[in-house]
Amino acid sequence: MSDLINSASLRLREIIMDALGVLVAEQEIPAVPLPSFNIEIPADKSHGDFAANTAMVCAKALKMPPRKIAELICDKLSLEGTIFEKAEVAGPGFLNFFLSRKWFSDVVKNVLDEGGDYGKTQLGKGKKVLVEFVSANPTGPMHIGNARGGAIGDCLASVLQWAGYHAEREFYVNDAGNQIEKFGKSLELRYMQLCSDKGQELIAQYKDDTDKLCSVIYEGSGEDGEFAMPEDVYLGTDIIEHAKNFYDINGKAMENVSGEERRKALVDYALPINIAGLERDLKKYRIVYDNWFRESTVHEKNETKLVVDKLMEADKAYEQDGAIWFRATDYGMDKDFVLRRSNGLYTYIVPDIAYHYNKLVTRNFDKAINVLGADHHGYVPRLKAALNALGVDETKLDVVLMQMVRLVRNGETVKLSKRSGKAITLVTLLDEIPIDAARFFFNLREANSQFEFDLGLAIEKTSQNPVYYVQYAHARICSMLRTLADEGINIPSSADFDLLSDAREIELIRHLASLPGEIDQAAKTYDPAKITKYAIDLATLFHRFYDACSVKNAESEELRNARILLCVAVRQTLRNVLEILNIDRPEKM
Repeated sequence: MSDLINSASLRLREIIMDALGVLVAEQEIPAVPLPSFNIEIPADKSHGDFAANTAMVCAKALKMPPRKIAELICDKLSLEGTIFEKAEVAGPGFLNFFLSRKWFSDVVKNVLDEGGDYGKTQLGKGKKVLVEFVSANPTGPMHIGNARGGAIGDCLASVLQWAGYHAEREFYVNDAGNQIEKFGKSLELRYMQLCSDKGQELIAQYKDDTDKLCSVIYEGSGEDGEFAMPEDVYLGTDIIEHAKNFYDINGKAMENVSGEERRKALVDYALPINIAGLERDLKKYRIVYDNWFRESTVHEKNETKLVVDKLMEADKAYEQDGAIWFRATDYGMDKDFVLRRSNGLYTYIVPDIAYHYNKLVTRNFDKAINVLGADHHGYVPRLKAALNALGVDETKLDVVLMQMVRLVRNGETVKLSKRSGKAITLVTLLDEIPIDAARFFFNLREANSQFEFDLGLAIEKTSQNPVYYVQYAHARICSMLRTLADEGINIPSSADFDLLSDAREIELIRHLASLPGEIDQAAKTYDPAKITKYAIDLATLFHRFYDACSVKNAESEELRNARILLCVAVRQTLRNVLEILNIDRPEKM
């Protein structure tokens, strides 16, 4: 796929190097090693389409004033037959270059020719990348942090695919360990409460109203309540609902079996329901994973033991007081940490080490990217050190740390759902605002920035709502094309794009050309927010162009045809960008 801006930048570097070569051959500058120089796109377009600091960085090596060097280079530049129209020396010695009309025409043709593939690049060269995100605890509903992580992770995987990587999405299901034991204990306590005399009374009283039954039990769960619960359990009403549904199926059949058998039966019943719920809710959010990887598999395949044994064999871990410790101090940490306790149980990080070893060694991904909450910042160095000790290149693991989200409405912080009165989860959020808004808004800022999500703005149908603003640009083009067709003016097969010379047309075309580079930058920095910003800027430039440059009443039929096809190119680019974000592309609004 074509990236005309990058191609122009590379060609310009060749042109400058050729001019320097001529100057050396003609002995106007000495034949000495020259430092690298930068080619940039000036913010002020009156300074040209590209600017080079060649003369500035070469002044010391050539022992000449930058302005003099720039004038010498400019004099020897050979622009004939290139995409550059002219060059100027500016200020203390900057070289400014101006693109020819042909280049801008080629941009529009390129978008139209590549269509649905426009913007795709070969940055990744087919490398295998695994993006793990959300991986919410399956013992309860997904919270707002998961909603942000889902949008970021899914769009990041899409960006990587567009940048030429083979990207897969993965959900890591924590279906083993302490949280599952806690889940089982919580379910057991609620089930036994239902089996109690008081529980039986309530079941009879609210036999047709499970929600009310769960509410009464939940309200009685305080320290001195009839259904008091210890601190180390899950207290949500979802646990009570699971216990009640299990009771409806099994009655009191599990009341007198061993606690271990009862907990296992309850977890075996409730956990698959929760996991299926996670998958269902994420699909509603338009997230479909390639893999659902269960933590239990690393235990079943003894992969936890494998990594600990490998660390022991390599003398990267040692035994002390019956426990096995990792030599973390050898990797710059303050203290060593335990891998296996003296009771034989592995600590929480060991399954994670085994899981990442599985990603990068067993499944041989070139890169593993995790989208995690900011509270994991201390966990990441431990994980990387362990991988390093196992002989895995730790740079193959990259982590995107995500800051918290603050929900606001009318400037006030919101913690409860307007409809349910309960804490806002992913599901209740999507009941209140459109999915398009959620996915777009959560990608408006870099993951590592604090973010305020304005619930009121997300449902507005105005230009203040960024996703509505972008979608409206797409719908506006579709509406214009329908209106023209109704009047017998169809989309032309070709046009003379050299006629597009208005400053607003040029700015719009220049922005179209920048999409491949923006996708590459988003892929390199793991930042899908670059794509939402690109979309907003494209919509802004289109609206500015459309309001100033009449399409239907253009000065000539030739200019009208060129503007129609420019609009088609903008529509195609908007479609591609919204496809990356997996956001609807409405044709009417």
